[in-house]
Order: sequence, then C-alpha cells, then structure tokens
Amino acid sequence: MPTYAVRYTYDERTDVRDQVRPEHRAYLTALAEHGTLLGSGPFTDGDPGALLVFRAASPEVLDAILADDPFVREGLVAHSDVRAWDVVLGPWSA
Repeated sequence: MPTYAVRYTYDERTDVRDQVRPEHRAYLTALAEHGTLLGSGPFTDGDPGALLVFRAASPEVLDAILADDPFVREGLVAHSDVRAWDVVLGPWSA
C-alpha cells in the first residue's frame, strides 16, 4: 500500500488549536491503531506545523482521511503538502 508524507502548516490561531487538539489527537490515535497513520508530530523549530506519515490505498482515500481531521475541518491547517513516499529503509519499508 502506498505511503504518504503530509506536511501541515497551521494558521496562527493557537487558542483554537489548543481547544481542538484533544479531538485531533483522538482521531489520529484511531488511525494509528488501525495502521493507517504510521507516525505524526509537531515541528519543534518554531514554525506552526506537523509531519504525518500515512498508508492509504490511493491519493483519493488519503484526501478523505485528511478532510475528516478535526484540525482540517476547523480550518486550522493553512496549507498541506502531500507527497507519495517510497520508504526503502527502516520499520516502515515494505
């Protein structure tokens, strides 16, 4: 199944992000338990955003997964960059 690296860039509304974060993390936890989300976490360099790594059957399936993310639904993701990723080494390699 294809692997995708997704970079979220958040908007500046940290107060709203803080309110929605529990729902966002619960959603991602369910995806991780299902094996769809391989890993995720915020960047620590000061720019608001995160990296998420998914396995999904197609770009369209991934689009639907991302659209259901509470951060996306609330408009907190100002930009997302989705890249198909060929993982050749490490625990996520096929």
